Amino acid sequence: MTTFAASSGFDDRPSPFAGDDVCLRAGLALPDGTRRPLFDDDLWDFTEVIGLAVHIPLSNRRFNFALIGDPRWRLVAKELIMAVLAPRHPAVAELPKAYRTPLHLRSCIGRLNELTRFFRWLEHRRVAELADIDTHTCEAYLAFRRYILDEDGSVVGEQSPAVRRAAAQIIVDLVNYRDLFTADRVRGDFRPWGGASASAVAEMRSGRDGNTTPAVADEILQPMLAAALHLVQVIGPHAAALNEQIREYDQIHSARATDLDRATATPVDDIMAMLANYTTTGTPLPQHEEREIAKRLAAGWSADDPLLPVATGILARQAGRRQILSRWMPRLRGPLTDAVSTVGTEKFFVRDAEDAPTADGATRPWSPPLHRSEAVAVVGIVRTAAIIVLAASSGMRSSELMELRVGCRRPVEEPIPGLKRYRIASKIVKGQPLGGTDDEWVVIEPAFRAVELAEQLQPDPSEGTLLFSRFAFKVRYTWFCNWVNSAAGQRLGLASIPEGPVSLRMLRRTIALELAYRPGGVLAAKLQLKHIATATTEGYAARPGGAQAELLAEVNKHEADRNLQLVLAEFHNYRNGTRPAGPGARSLTEFFASIDADLNAESAASPKVQANDRDILNLLSKRAQVLHLGPANYCWFTDPSRALCLKLAGTPTATRPMIGMCDSARCPQATHHQVHRPVWAEHAERTKTFLGQLGKTRATERQRLTTDHTRALRVIADIDTAASKDPS
Repeated sequence: MTTFAASSGFDDRPSPFAGDDVCLRAGLALPDGTRRPLFDDDLWDFTEVIGLAVHIPLSNRRFNFALIGDPRWRLVAKELIMAVLAPRHPAVAELPKAYRTPLHLRSCIGRLNELTRFFRWLEHRRVAELADIDTHTCEAYLAFRRYILDEDGSVVGEQSPAVRRAAAQIIVDLVNYRDLFTADRVRGDFRPWGGASASAVAEMRSGRDGNTTPAVADEILQPMLAAALHLVQVIGPHAAALNEQIREYDQIHSARATDLDRATATPVDDIMAMLANYTTTGTPLPQHEEREIAKRLAAGWSADDPLLPVATGILARQAGRRQILSRWMPRLRGPLTDAVSTVGTEKFFVRDAEDAPTADGATRPWSPPLHRSEAVAVVGIVRTAAIIVLAASSGMRSSELMELRVGCRRPVEEPIPGLKRYRIASKIVKGQPLGGTDDEWVVIEPAFRAVELAEQLQPDPSEGTLLFSRFAFKVRYTWFCNWVNSAAGQRLGLASIPEGPVSLRMLRRTIALELAYRPGGVLAAKLQLKHIATATTEGYAARPGGAQAELLAEVNKHEADRNLQLVLAEFHNYRNGTRPAGPGARSLTEFFASIDADLNAESAASPKVQANDRDILNLLSKRAQVLHLGPANYCWFTDPSRALCLKLAGTPTATRPMIGMCDSARCPQATHHQVHRPVWAEHAERTKTFLGQLGKTRATERQRLTTDHTRALRVIADIDTAASKDPS
């Protein structure tokens, strides 16, 4: 046990954690026989802790205190990390400002990394003791962590508030846990930033400001989803067969195969027999990859040598040998040269690719011949496509995707003939105890099939194996875009994906917004949004409080925000003279007039106070709660007994309208606005085209389409008339 000499009033008491088993104190379980990290160790290895989430990188499971040079500060770091891991320790429980809930290992490694950086910064500034830290030191370190500098020391950017918060939090922790430290500590009267919280110091946005994660831009989302769906649904089966071929090849022909170098008296004859088989069947010899050819040229091979592109190693392994020895070449060069001149060379994989439809409507072989590295890359690209389809259609977090295992697909249910329910099982990690909480997602069929394909693409498809394991989506997405935008993707007719940020958080945000802002959106067009809404809604009922319920809460919030903004926009249109049209126009206009009158009365009473959008939204909020979006109208569901869709469906007591059965030209609660005019105009134009193509014998169909066309023209005329009314 190590103790340090008293300094600045310190006593010689040992650390309260000296000799402790870290995992035992923190309540972390380890498999039997695993070395347990002790407090006095400079490396705490939590790699084998039972229940750690898959998405936690290995680097975040090893706490290396040896990176802190000063042994006093190293002990301070150990005591602080131990205190936040085990807040119920008697020495920690008595501290008034200590955390009462254990921090996650990932939060602890963040604390340690920032503390290590802070101590190095102090050493660079020649600060010898923590007692020397003052307000100026804190401000200087915060400024150091705030800005991004180039090689010349010039400011080129600013760090995120999260980075600034981490920097401030370390200093706050050194103050809050001061009495715990036994080797060095800050002054007792030191109060950095006047006692403000780290979030306040970092100027972090309040949670009331809403989610700041942006949605994926439409110009990126559309080609990305189109490419991912094509690769999963069309190329996926071929990629699965290719993956099986790679697995068999590695088992038989890999240099590490166990049955190579078998004892034969005539290895040269075996190889020549292999060459004869190639020649007889007309099969091209396996071709070396470009990098291997470059190595041969660098080793002195002639560029004119006919054997330069021949992958002799593959031929040797097919004949049961690891390689062709140089002493065999005098006898083999002639037969090899003859074989090359007869059948040539070709890449080993996908030599006879099956035809497949391309994204632009053509048909061609799904892939050209590939080297092994290229084949592995194609399988990896299709795996990434499966991740994109699953994430974009289910809204699963990255941690939940990484917890998926082979066999996670549940049996398909059919509660009603023709209506199938698809479920996959995973774990919720965020906000859950160590080990996570088992959960199930109800998904649409494309997501279910993406999981099925991912299982087939697994190197080890045995039950219970991690399906995707830990992956870096940013890296995978970069490879995916590069491949789609390359000649390989263009060959399949895939549209190029523009540059721009895409992350799994952004995909989750996108599906939440698309669900809330239905019925429009790219996601709706590509993945049939109504099916997604139905599937996720089933998931909410299946497990209240589960992961899909959290997504539902986010969707509902976005939907409420959307409704408020739409009602506010229509109120401003009303004030500017653009009136609504449709059967429910009078009711909505009267409501807007009453709101306008209330605002005018308030303005007359307090002429110096101007009503802003927030005041107007408060008055409009109740009407926003009954707004539902149809594809060509707004439905103001104020009175179920007047809803035409419910009367047609025979469900007059329903609490929500049946938008799919809406006849907005006749329903007294439906209105048409300028935003709906293009939909009606397109419908009128298409109906007119169909009428012109009908034969003389189609009288019934002509009458129906004529009525439909007349109605569309009437709605368009009403919208134009309402927009041109004089507000005075």
